[in-house]
Amino acid sequence: MAISNGVSAGFCARSHPHLYEINTRTWLEQLSARQKKLITLADVPDAEWDALAKLGFNIVWLMGVWKRSEESRRINLENPANFPQFDCVLPGWKPEDVISSPYAVAGYVPDVRIGTWDSLDAAREKLRQRSMMLFLDFVGNHTALDHPWMREHPEFYVRAGQQDFEQNPSLYYQLKTPQGARYIALAKDPYFPPWIDVAQLNHFSPQMRAAQLADLRTIASHCDGVRCDMAMLQLNDIFAGIWQRLLGGTQPPAREFWTEARATVPNLVLLAEAYWGTEQRLLNLGFSFAYDKTLYDAVHDINLQQVRARLAGSTEQQSHFARFMENHDEPRRPEVFGNERLAADGTLLGTLPGMRFYHQGELEGRRIRLPITLRIAADEPPDPVSVAFFRKILQITQQDVFHEGEWKLLELVPEGDASPEGLIVYEWRLPKAWKVIAANLTGSAAQGRLRLGNQVSSKQQYIFYDELNDEKYLRSGEELHNVGLFIRREGFQAHIFDVTIAGAP
Repeated sequence: MAISNGVSAGFCARSHPHLYEINTRTWLEQLSARQKKLITLADVPDAEWDALAKLGFNIVWLMGVWKRSEESRRINLENPANFPQFDCVLPGWKPEDVISSPYAVAGYVPDVRIGTWDSLDAAREKLRQRSMMLFLDFVGNHTALDHPWMREHPEFYVRAGQQDFEQNPSLYYQLKTPQGARYIALAKDPYFPPWIDVAQLNHFSPQMRAAQLADLRTIASHCDGVRCDMAMLQLNDIFAGIWQRLLGGTQPPAREFWTEARATVPNLVLLAEAYWGTEQRLLNLGFSFAYDKTLYDAVHDINLQQVRARLAGSTEQQSHFARFMENHDEPRRPEVFGNERLAADGTLLGTLPGMRFYHQGELEGRRIRLPITLRIAADEPPDPVSVAFFRKILQITQQDVFHEGEWKLLELVPEGDASPEGLIVYEWRLPKAWKVIAANLTGSAAQGRLRLGNQVSSKQQYIFYDELNDEKYLRSGEELHNVGLFIRREGFQAHIFDVTIAGAP
């Protein structure tokens, strides 16, 4: 499934693309320190784009390019609950190191620290010259408290009465207007306290929806795709479940917002941040990809039954999931999937169908998790284990077979004392390329035999070159045909076999 975008005829990312998330503000601060001058998006050296292309990335998500909120910065700077985390991440931090949340959007124009529309368009063109797509953010659920709509269109928001505010002021923002006080609900999801620096939009308001779609059209003219923040919160039933009490009996629109969005920007690639099992619903409404938090959790918990259930779906279904080991909303990879698990878990999540999603700092094994309200973290040396692994896995998965090939989940039959249960085995195939991947997701040895039958010739010899571990195994076609391939991996280890006929050119 190639990702096409009609804005530039013939331009598309590869199927099963590799996405790299960059915290744009932090990246520019790092480049500025290195270059000893202020770097905006227009000043990013070509070598930086070249390096991303060389690693095999097909999509660059520049997270946090939109106008930042001064009110969000003030709230974060004045909240003492933030200080212990700031002290840990950036000892000796100063007030100027605190910035607003990139998800408290004050307007869909580039933030002055990032650049201008022209510099954003220039970055997009540089990516396209290297066959990469540009993704940006769309934060549809809420706005900053100082977004122009708050004063110009308070009716775009979920509002409460004075009594609601007095009973629980922590849930609302008091907006003073010439017509008197307005009480605007702070945005939230149903399982956590509200985000204190953003206001909740009313997704049942036709006028607000029309204004949002106009913003989306503007964004679409400057990028190839958008990552849609907390996309499930804009589903009619979920929104109603959270806010119905304050909506005064307002009925939901006839269509879902995302159906309207898909029709409004048909050539824009939509990536959903999605939880609570809403992934397929959002894909059905027009998203190209959705976060696969289900698989992330199952791999982390070593829930093999759930892993297998997730991978049992059709290849077409698998192709629309975004697989990741970390992103800015999750803990750093070493905290969740330690280096002892990296070979197996990293191989699995880096070679499955779908979007392969990587996060700034992940390739270097960074352990410091930067709050999105700090501009920079303390220096941290790269972890050599992580650097070596990700360099290898990205190099291997640049091969066409991992993008254009046919994927199939395979089954092992038991053999010997160790169970095959921990091994997840699958293949990628093209007419002239064949890969077999086996990842042991458990801490104990696992083994079994892979029946190959007529997929091989009993008259040939086959080379199984393990690209991950740089080892070669010669196997007779007779054994492979009649008995199958014996696979054994120790705990949290993996194979990536390149399978060829011995002596073939």
